Amino acid sequence: MDNNKIDKILQDKKVKPTAMRELILDELSKKPIAISLKELEDRFAQSEKSTLYRTLKTFEEKKIIHSVDDGTGSIKYAACHDSCMCDLNDLHIHFHCTVCKQTYCLPKIPIPEIALPKGYTHEKTNFVVKGICKDCQH
Repeated sequence: MDNNKIDKILQDKKVKPTAMRELILDELSKKPIAISLKELEDRFAQSEKSTLYRTLKTFEEKKIIHSVDDGTGSIKYAACHDSCMCDLNDLHIHFHCTVCKQTYCLPKIPIPEIALPKGYTHEKTNFVVKGICKDCQH
């Protein structure tokens, strides 16, 4: 993704563009998979772990990215799509491949609406399907 588009996303979400924020958003935008903090640390070895973590949390709060708990013990992060507002209508299924261990966003498959009993409040939904991805089928 070019820097102008990255800067526009950050500015639209009222996040000050910094070199590190631009690099992290570019990295997440290029990936067809959700990636962990550890993977970002490996990619940006010269950066402080706390800087990466704070950036991810800021991006998540501003709905630039979303997090996925795929059951591996490591939270993964993925860039939101242009039309995503991270509200109930944007929730989608994630797929975790048991062979390559990658977690994919499947934005075209929405999570069905869940009717909670009276007195319960929805805060977050996580729907992960586990199996073998199309690349590992061969």
